[in-house]
Amino acid sequence: MRSFASDNNSGVHPLILDAVMEANDDHAVGYGDDPWTARATKKIQEVFGEAAQPFFVFNGTGANSVALQAVTRSFNSILCAETAHIFVDECGAPGRMSGCSLVAIPTPDGKLTPELIMPHLHGFGFCHHSQPKAVYISEASELGTVYTIDEVRALADLLHHYNMYLHMDGARLANACAYLGCSMKELTVDAGVDILSFGGTKNGMMMGEAVVVFRPELLENMPYIRKQSAQLASKMRYMTAQYVPYLENNLWWKNAVHANACARRLADVLAEFPQIHLTQKVESNQLFFTIPSEPLKKLQENYFFYMWNEETNEARFVTSWDTTEEDILGLEAFLREILK
Repeated sequence: MRSFASDNNSGVHPLILDAVMEANDDHAVGYGDDPWTARATKKIQEVFGEAAQPFFVFNGTGANSVALQAVTRSFNSILCAETAHIFVDECGAPGRMSGCSLVAIPTPDGKLTPELIMPHLHGFGFCHHSQPKAVYISEASELGTVYTIDEVRALADLLHHYNMYLHMDGARLANACAYLGCSMKELTVDAGVDILSFGGTKNGMMMGEAVVVFRPELLENMPYIRKQSAQLASKMRYMTAQYVPYLENNLWWKNAVHANACARRLADVLAEFPQIHLTQKVESNQLFFTIPSEPLKKLQENYFFYMWNEETNEARFVTSWDTTEEDILGLEAFLREILK
């Protein structure tokens, strides 16, 4: 069933599938001591710099939980937007596994700023308070908005002044880069990000993520954190093999550019109808909008998508690397029918 529910629902790019099939040839040493993992590591270092060290894990929740354990102790606190994936959609896993309290900060657009963070930077050295140690941001944000390079750098500079770390959830990093027209290195390590959850599942990959460490002092405990978090794959080659074609010939970029363009096209369609109101800027492959109750009900009967706010009839559409012109034209025709 084709839908606009999530880029998690899309298929796997043929080049990624081919790489997985090629990795299925003969036996290979487990737990990452294989040629595919070595090649994937080299590719990631070509993208993010030689100092970048990837640790491959099963999924996004695992990546975020491992990354946040690496930069905190149980008496620390982690600051995030109140719409953050780790606060809303991961069943408390990062907090449970790190032992840290999560401090959710209201934002109008899903993005944190130094001004929003500053009031929470207190209690340092006072044993009765959790010690702020990390800030979590997602790129793109949960509301589809994108941090610019300067915005990321401003956050990193503030946090480093307080001896804190910046963790970026890059589940849609490719879409953010496609919107900004920049490289992944420019938006992460060059902007001061300390540790990255680097995923491609929403952009044509089948499964798996990489926790990419940019700070050498964080490396010592990473192998143990990953293992204790049940995120060390025995047949790792099937996850890591995907990163080679994903990062070769800019496949990640092409997929993201297409998904973003489809979102922009879909936004133009929605804007034609005065009954529909976009609630956030369309800067990636996510669209948020409100629609009256009666057409919403008909839309739900024919299309699968998620409601963002039931009280205000706010829904979310997400486009993917494999969204087609026919998908968009079909939705446009249906909207004209129910909103005429």
